[in-house]
Amino acid sequence: MRQRLTTIYSLLTFFPNPLSSPNPNKFIPNSLARSILLLGIQPHCPSFTRFLSSPSSPYDAMDAASPPINVVSTVASPFEKTPASSIDASSSLRKPLSLWPGMYHSPVTNALWEARSSIFERLLDESRDGPPQSQLLSKTPSQSRTSIVYGFASDYILREQYRDPWNEVRIGKLLEDLDALAGTIAVKHCSDDDSTTRPLLLVTASVDKMVLKRPIQVDKDLKISGAVTWVGRSSIEIRMEVTQPQANGIADPVVLTANFTFVARDSKTAKSAPVNRLSPETEQEKLLYQEGEARDKLRKKRKEERKNEFERGWHSLHGEVEKLKSLLAEGRVFCDLPALADRDSILMRDTSLENSLICQPQQRNLHGRIFGGFLMHLAFELAFSTAYAFVGQKPCFLEVDHVDFLKPVDVGDFLRLKSCVLYTQLEDPALPLINIEVVAHVTRPEIRTSEVSNTFYFTFTVNSDALKNGLRIRNVVPATEEEARRVLERMEAEKIFA
Repeated sequence: MRQRLTTIYSLLTFFPNPLSSPNPNKFIPNSLARSILLLGIQPHCPSFTRFLSSPSSPYDAMDAASPPINVVSTVASPFEKTPASSIDASSSLRKPLSLWPGMYHSPVTNALWEARSSIFERLLDESRDGPPQSQLLSKTPSQSRTSIVYGFASDYILREQYRDPWNEVRIGKLLEDLDALAGTIAVKHCSDDDSTTRPLLLVTASVDKMVLKRPIQVDKDLKISGAVTWVGRSSIEIRMEVTQPQANGIADPVVLTANFTFVARDSKTAKSAPVNRLSPETEQEKLLYQEGEARDKLRKKRKEERKNEFERGWHSLHGEVEKLKSLLAEGRVFCDLPALADRDSILMRDTSLENSLICQPQQRNLHGRIFGGFLMHLAFELAFSTAYAFVGQKPCFLEVDHVDFLKPVDVGDFLRLKSCVLYTQLEDPALPLINIEVVAHVTRPEIRTSEVSNTFYFTFTVNSDALKNGLRIRNVVPATEEEARRVLERMEAEKIFA
């Protein structure tokens, strides 16, 4: 072993830096680099370090004039009226985010860590003996406004992390980053800048409908920005925008918008905790505040309606017996007379897919629970696969509907995600809609329990060229009353949250 290590170190000193060597073909081979990593060696060798950390493309790695382009965060300081300077995510002035155990990190959260490291350090402090915040502050939306810029156009490594097989941005990873950024904005708003008080526990309560206006290209720079737009006693609404400049004359660069709602809990007692007040300044901020107030009233109204539905009974309240019979008619033919069933239809249960995993410590958030964005990422990937298998072509993502986070997911939980095509909408032949349901179950085999943590609803369509070539989308029918009820409830929710 000693002789092997000596040989490797000798080779390291033999191979020059590939970016500065006059002979660019003479650099550390991939096989040697892999051997060193497998042995757990961390040599203080400039050529080795630069070789592993060089962010340029394999095709232009020899070009010394191509410096690495890092994700940057433009953060408005709560103490300054002018935005702070850009934050370099590769800066090592403070402890790197990846060194904090179990903390979800990506290029976005790395940049956020450098920008607001003092707040995160307080959240990661295990001490909960400090007093709660005694006096609520009044903050403006601009004090929480945060933006992240992805340099896709010039950063090859970053582009590869977010590229899907069709050279578009991976929506699942984008959902992760949206949740991470929204959480950071919530933390900024709730911070009282007093190191002696214990921080609040902030969790994602819901996400309103997110509509993708156009495909997001992976070879153009992308920007995510957001700010607190409404607060209640213990809840916070954050509006997020994803923008990408368009070269074809489209004036509106916004490609996606979303509203995240967080609720605050006391980190020691787990009870509801008040949050800092919000003082909108501009007319746009006041308008967004009014819209947030209206959404909050709608959520409370819908919650009360569901409670009444449960108490009175679903059928007696809605009188949807005839609709149930109509939905179940074709499904009964499939079950009882399969040879005579409509060949342009398919049973809902025959479109289902499932994914199971054990939740690992590396997927937890600041508070020890599984990161909400990670769950959305998993749900999207399964929904995309379900639509792909159903259509037989690459599906095109359109929207994710309102999401409620019902139960927390902890490290060690056995998470099962089950998906199916809930129904299709074929009224418009040029734009058929495929509605996918993904249900996340938290199961605990030791105590024989299973609970629904989240239910996600995604809508996809297909490329118009595929339709011109004769692609036909099948009608999906339920086979049981429980399946038919899920379809009707979903259709009603579509009208409510439209």
